Amino acid sequence: MPNTWVVVADSGSARIFTADSPQGELVEREDYAHSEARVKESRLVSDRQGRTVSSSGRLHTFSSEETPRDAESRAFAKLLADRLRGARVEGDLDRLVLVAAPEFLGRLRSALDDETRKHIDSELSLNLTSLSAKEIRSRLLNA
Repeated sequence: MPNTWVVVADSGSARIFTADSPQGELVEREDYAHSEARVKESRLVSDRQGRTVSSSGRLHTFSSEETPRDAESRAFAKLLADRLRGARVEGDLDRLVLVAAPEFLGRLRSALDDETRKHIDSELSLNLTSLSAKEIRSRLLNA
């Protein structure tokens, strides 16, 4: 069977499993914790947002399109995507199953390079990061 990697993730943690068959046992290969995603947003920024006064004398606050928490989540998705790309290039990954919290799944998918994205066999939009390998396998078989 090809090298199948199952990535179970959310914006703050990820676990990578391998399986030697579609119904085979999941073996945990790697575990990632991105603690920055769990920090209060106020601790991720060092300054207050910038302000300006309009010609009419009104005070306006500059806002950012991306929050610091979103930036941390995007950075974590990139870290995982880089790891998966490396595994593909090294020949360790043939098939990929993504299981991620809904808000993180799209971010992870878009962080993947085109060639690695072609190896995605299936996706499941659920947060299963706190489950055991056996429970995750069960959920995958029933999905």
